[in-house]
Amino acid sequence: MTTPGGVDPWRVAGSYFEACSCDAVCPCRVVGGRPGGRSTYGVCDFALSWWVRDGRFGEHDLSDLKVVMAGSYNDDEDRSPWRVALYVDDRADDAQHTALSDIFLGRAGGTSLRNFAAAIREVYAVRRATIELEHAPTKQHIKAGTYVTVEGVENVDVDETVACGIPGVDRPGQEVRTALQKVTEPPLRWEVRGRCGFAADFDYRSD
Repeated sequence: MTTPGGVDPWRVAGSYFEACSCDAVCPCRVVGGRPGGRSTYGVCDFALSWWVRDGRFGEHDLSDLKVVMAGSYNDDEDRSPWRVALYVDDRADDAQHTALSDIFLGRAGGTSLRNFAAAIREVYAVRRATIELEHAPTKQHIKAGTYVTVEGVENVDVDETVACGIPGVDRPGQEVRTALQKVTEPPLRWEVRGRCGFAADFDYRSD
């Protein structure tokens, strides 16, 4: 997905929902402009989802495609590197699949690399999957094949703005408590209930 001058211009924008194994409000969040800190239990297991409402990579239309990432990091490891698996909408053709993989794994640079993908140290898998997302208020849901299931259950009231660095701290959103988070991608395997989630929008683009 490159031209002689480098990476093709790209932009993806849409809705975002994530869940992780921390307690709500996630201590990693930026609340009222104050930076976050360590995860609740020292290890953060997470599932992230993006619904690209409007997107393009060079000549390739990415609109209405979906991406999910499952991963984990340890606060006590130097720089807390991420180890992840990526799930790309199985409706994507080969060029779209490559574009979405490059964007969300940071290989295409730009906003996604700066916001989160620079933390990725190891990629366990990149898979095509049937992805079902619901990003409506109080109805958040993530399902990526048999690998990832997340069910949001209720909004968490916070008196100050809440933001997350993955969509961008300039895009405040809604803290959520989840009913279920389940990941079955070895070695990423966990199931927790009553933990945190976060809903916002995102707008990533090439440099």
